[in-house]
Amino acid sequence: MAKRLAGKLAVVTGAANGIGKGCADMFRKAGAEVIGIDLDEGDLICDLTDEQEVADRFRWIVCEHGRIDVLVNAAAFAVFEWIEKLTYEDWKRTLTGELDIVFLPTRAAWPGLKASGAASIINFASANAVHALEGSPALAHCAGKGGVLAMTRQLAMEGAPHNIRANTISPGFIRTAATQRHLDFDPAMEQQVLAKNMLKRLGEPQDIAHCALWLASDEARYVTAADISVDAGATAW
Repeated sequence: MAKRLAGKLAVVTGAANGIGKGCADMFRKAGAEVIGIDLDEGDLICDLTDEQEVADRFRWIVCEHGRIDVLVNAAAFAVFEWIEKLTYEDWKRTLTGELDIVFLPTRAAWPGLKASGAASIINFASANAVHALEGSPALAHCAGKGGVLAMTRQLAMEGAPHNIRANTISPGFIRTAATQRHLDFDPAMEQQVLAKNMLKRLGEPQDIAHCALWLASDEARYVTAADISVDAGATAW
């Protein structure tokens, strides 16, 4: 593993927790130089919904390093509520936390990705983009993750002339600090998730990080505009 990302510069958003942290830790073990970005801690502190702040942070990265080989857009936030209770403000806040938070870093990173000559963008859709989990009030989240799928296909097309690959990973239910709060609030949710899963267990951040590692590596040089489900088979039936 130590050589798979040797010599690559990877920028990981949402690197302080959950899937982002899992990716950042695994990439470092695989030899990458990793710049972790998060709201409150990390190598760079940044509000990824602030257009100017994002532009400034990525301009510094490109000036300092000359390129960005891998961009992992793992940061996200969402409001989970049923449509009858979902406010318009929470709807807009979720789309900001699912879409803007991918668009702004990717646009700001684009000059660095072009300078790489062989860059990889890894975005995160979700099993919720293609199926509705009974008992989960995830309307805005589903809409946002569906948007990530479409956005990433377009990025793959726009990036191809510059040898920039763009792919999505669609995780199933992954146990993180954020998802644990949902389990604590509704203990029945775990059984609802497992009922859909072919493999009767919940995922962990490293399950997603292994897939991201492959997409970041030269082993996936012929892979772009793909969506890879890592969901215990939940969306296969």
